[in-house]
Amino acid sequence: MRFTGNIDARTDEKGRVFIPATFRKILQQAGFDTLILRRDIFQKCLVLYPEDVWDSMVDSIVQRTNPFDSRGRAALRGFVAGAERIGIDGNGRILIPRRYMEAADICGDVRFIGMDNSIEIWSRQKAEDLQNNSETLADSLESIMNPIAQQEPIAR
Repeated sequence: MRFTGNIDARTDEKGRVFIPATFRKILQQAGFDTLILRRDIFQKCLVLYPEDVWDSMVDSIVQRTNPFDSRGRAALRGFVAGAERIGIDGNGRILIPRRYMEAADICGDVRFIGMDNSIEIWSRQKAEDLQNNSETLADSLESIMNPIAQQEPIAR
């Protein structure tokens, strides 16, 4: 399952927002009507995870966490405790709880961004600011994809 593209939407006064039809169709085809919502750990946005993607991420953290490592357990606790199950209503909307809207500075206009197997929800203004202030796409992709740039210099 892959989500791509970005689509603008608007929350109503209760925090309900329509999941874009293209994303909703992918979720329906995969049989998902419940999603996991949490604040992103790096950016000031929200992330929607299909349940199987969420379960896989949590399983990965659990497998790497020693039950006697307090830092690892605290990271797992923080990651899981910061999440909430949300349903898609009959009209294709989700309800974003107020605390999540405040955490991501969402107060009306939002932008849904497909991020491979998850969906980010941004304040539209924050999404535009990020796009305008970040490295160029070409520079980012070059540093990620150029195998020569990733190699360590050869010692002589």
